[in-house]
Amino acid sequence: MSTYIIAEAGVNHNGDLQLAKNLVDIAKNAEANAVKFQTWKTEKVMKRNAPKAEYQITNTGNEETQYEMEKKLELTYEEFIILKEYCDQKKIDFLSTPFDIPSAQFLIEDLSLKTIKIPSGEITNGPLLYEIAKHKVQIILSTGMATVADIQLALGVIAFGLLNDANKKPCIESFEQAYISNEGQEILKQYVTLLHCTTEYPAPYDSVNLHVIPSLKQTFGLEVGYSDHTEGNHVSLAAVTLGATVIEKHITYDKNAVGPDHRASIEPKELLELIKNVKEIEVALGKSVKVPDLTEIKNRSIARKSLVAAKDIKVGTYFNDDNLDMKRPGTGLSPMYYWDIQKIKATKDFVFDEEIQIHDCNN
Repeated sequence: MSTYIIAEAGVNHNGDLQLAKNLVDIAKNAEANAVKFQTWKTEKVMKRNAPKAEYQITNTGNEETQYEMEKKLELTYEEFIILKEYCDQKKIDFLSTPFDIPSAQFLIEDLSLKTIKIPSGEITNGPLLYEIAKHKVQIILSTGMATVADIQLALGVIAFGLLNDANKKPCIESFEQAYISNEGQEILKQYVTLLHCTTEYPAPYDSVNLHVIPSLKQTFGLEVGYSDHTEGNHVSLAAVTLGATVIEKHITYDKNAVGPDHRASIEPKELLELIKNVKEIEVALGKSVKVPDLTEIKNRSIARKSLVAAKDIKVGTYFNDDNLDMKRPGTGLSPMYYWDIQKIKATKDFVFDEEIQIHDCNN
């Protein structure tokens, strides 16, 4: 399976439609599978006095509230229609993360998105999870800040929504039953991919814990990807080697631009390099059976050794420690027979360094 690369434009358009289109172009030029934005109505997402996160204060200052900042970054639904059409023209998947129910309905019903990315901060937003799941779209669920119990409950809500049993009311008990049912487990496998994530911008390397990727896969039996907030590309590449089937990485036109997420993003050249390296790693991972590759078989006789005469050997002489040696190339008898042929007499004369063949070792 090829790794699905999501270029996360997020809010790095700074509320400007043309900048958003430029980010689409960056993603397309790098051959990303998708470019992803974020869709919300600020008044539906936060109170007017909601505080900024520390990283937001670091990157944008503390002169305005989070509400004021997000309102300036917000794109209209009409602009998202234009962006979706632009992505269709460019032949790159358009994705967006909804942060409220009306935005989720807009993306699914009006833009006909077949895949919805649910951000880490909404993993406990049961009504939003339920609304998205009822539409039976593919779901990418980010798990930053979450415990295993958080993820399990969120998956229970999603399973309940996907099963859409009109005879049961949504509640914790219904979610738990949906999650543990065979039907729930099967439908989750059809529709849900988990994303391991550290919700910090940029994320310190010692907070990443990439070993969680195979752990999540084993625990939940679902495909697992990685949403990378670290600086650079190497952590994403390591995630691919651990089995991540989706990589999400923030992109920007300039890391030094004003805005909350630019610093934790990569620029166009880095995105090109990331996707190139992911493709190389996918090829290098190959298969899990240890057999010689065709490209190395030709080197086997050159790199390995044969048993040779350490001195001149007369016919009828027993091979022994004094008259045997191991030297390249490996076109003669394998040194693995070193001890076995010491019970045998030479059937011919050997000169120094002459290879010993199997037919020279008859009793």
